[in-house]
Amino acid sequence: MLQLKSDFEIYPTTRPHRMSAKISEDPSKVKYDVSEGEILESNGSISSNEGNQVQAVSGDKHVVGAELFEEVLNAQIDTSDKEYAPIRRKIDMWLLPILCVTYMLQFLDKLSLNYASAYSMKEDLGLKGNDYANIAAIFNVGYLIGSLPGNWIIQKLPVAKYTGCALFVWAILLIAHVGAKNYSSMMALRFLLGLMEASISPSNMMMCGMFYNKQEQPFRMCTFLSMNGVATMVGALLAYGLGHSTSSALKPWKLIFLVIGVMNFAWAIIFLYVAPDSPASARFLTHEEKLKVIERVSKNQTGIKDTKFKFVQAKEALLDLNTIILALIGLGCGVVNGGTSNFISSLIKGFGFSGLNATLLQLPTGAIELVCVFSAGMIALFTKRNVRTILLFVLCIPTLAGLIGIHVIPLSHKWALVGCCWLLYIIGGPVIMCWILMNVTVAGSSKLSTAKIMWFLMYTAGNITGSKIFYAKEAPRYNTGMKGLIGSYAGMMFLSIVYYLLMFRRNQGRNSKFGKLNPETERAGIINGFNDQTDFENQYFRYHY
Repeated sequence: MLQLKSDFEIYPTTRPHRMSAKISEDPSKVKYDVSEGEILESNGSISSNEGNQVQAVSGDKHVVGAELFEEVLNAQIDTSDKEYAPIRRKIDMWLLPILCVTYMLQFLDKLSLNYASAYSMKEDLGLKGNDYANIAAIFNVGYLIGSLPGNWIIQKLPVAKYTGCALFVWAILLIAHVGAKNYSSMMALRFLLGLMEASISPSNMMMCGMFYNKQEQPFRMCTFLSMNGVATMVGALLAYGLGHSTSSALKPWKLIFLVIGVMNFAWAIIFLYVAPDSPASARFLTHEEKLKVIERVSKNQTGIKDTKFKFVQAKEALLDLNTIILALIGLGCGVVNGGTSNFISSLIKGFGFSGLNATLLQLPTGAIELVCVFSAGMIALFTKRNVRTILLFVLCIPTLAGLIGIHVIPLSHKWALVGCCWLLYIIGGPVIMCWILMNVTVAGSSKLSTAKIMWFLMYTAGNITGSKIFYAKEAPRYNTGMKGLIGSYAGMMFLSIVYYLLMFRRNQGRNSKFGKLNPETERAGIINGFNDQTDFENQYFRYHY
């Protein structure tokens, strides 16, 4: 018998190279301090599948990839960086473009209202006072309501198939904007659009987490979120070009919705055909390659996906300081995004530029976001240390400076004010760092789903707030809005410091109590992860922050 630390044991099996895990104690009865994420008492053991014991992984039909994981435990599989590199390149060539295009179109859709506002939409719909702000906010109300069922559905159903159907409905709704006649019809369409889009970002996060390990995820997630910058540039050029279509039967703002809607419709069909639900069902991988992906990703100690919702894990997420702090940072991100994405055109127009030029001048914002977010991903990829929270803090600095500039620079310096506006879209950096931190510091499928729900609920609430604190009477400075955005960034930076210290303390506490990880304890942690243990239940889990 090989003795592991902290009373966990692995017993030899009756079949060569086979090791399946069974936790001898009910994980829900493990005692832990919720506020600190510290395991207080655990006398469980990991033992082989002997006699009439239930198989820990493959016996549970809810665990995605369980049969492949059993094969992994049966065999000696080489997933060294050199051996695995061709498989990772194949995944990158297939999956990464899917995530990038999906995310670009999602953000382009969100910006469509901002671009339409640069033309005659407000006049044609008879919008007055804060009507436009209400239309911007109602999208986020739909998003808020859709976040709860959306995150639950993508855990229960094949994620790619559901997402493809959501893309299809969302495209129809976008095209329907062409028929909007007044304030009420636009409010209804934007609400339904938000409802359908609520599960898109979580599904991208889930698909990324199923195919990449903790070290690989930051670069890939930063890559597809940097598509926000591409969307900004594409949207600005598209809106600028369509703004010249004065002889068309449709006005420029309607053409914007029509063209973006048709693009989404075409992509929904492609997505349904090419997007994989999990490594186990990925058509572009051979059986041997699937085993290697499962073996590699299992080192995250979070499994692949468990479709059974466990309320004990949901409760753990609701009480965990980790998820609470990330959700509060998400609130700040939402306030900034809600203000920026809906009012950037109004800001630039208020500085003395025409509607056409206001759309064209948003091109640099996309380029800056693309470079900053992608660079953050590269740093996270090639740095072995825990730098994710540090990057979150650093990425807040340029935009905070830009917001302060907009608030204090005289209106006569309109190009300096435009330069400050160019910094505002770096909000994508803090957003993606939150997503990465969730994927690598929260274990347990139901706990992670609940953490995502918490984050997106707060993020959406922030978007609603951000779009409501820009008052028409305060144009062009929007002093209340600027102060709200500045306060949000200051809060995010403070919380990122608190988060870093919390994660550092948790890792130090676990190392002190249970000892540092070695190959044997790490192997036990991997099996615990596939058994859908949370980061609190699995004493071999370490936080990558």
